[in-house]
Amino acid sequence: MEGIKHTVECHCTLPQYKSIPNPVYHKFVVFSTIDKGDTVIPKYVQCNNCDVIHRVFDVCKSEIVAGRDESKAIMKKEDITPFLPTQVVEVLESYSVETPSYEEAKFIMEYEKWGKFMILSKEIFEEEIIGKKLIFEAKNKFKIQDFVQKLYVK
Repeated sequence: MEGIKHTVECHCTLPQYKSIPNPVYHKFVVFSTIDKGDTVIPKYVQCNNCDVIHRVFDVCKSEIVAGRDESKAIMKKEDITPFLPTQVVEVLESYSVETPSYEEAKFIMEYEKWGKFMILSKEIFEEEIIGKKLIFEAKNKFKIQDFVQKLYVK
């Protein structure tokens, strides 16, 4: 099993784009698991802008579930936090990350993907991307590390 964060597109637009001639549709991040056959395990998620429910069936692909904008089956932070170590929850809360990051942390812990990391924050400064990542070194052993990457624009 592998896990991946990716974006899916909704039919809604953010308020700042509503008045332009060709409005930009809102995209939001989701976390998906991929089985050993490289197939995304389908799941349902809720748009973080308009609350419409999407069925995610592949990387960067979803379909809107008609007539549904509410479901108790949608994964929320509150469903995940009881299954994460307190230190990890405190870090995630302090960086105000969204549900897909909680899902990613749970996935790393559950499948013991030691050595994996997740991005907590990132910003672009001139020609570099800087940020912080949470590294899962072993069971109950974590660390926050800063990083700097060159920004390559072609």
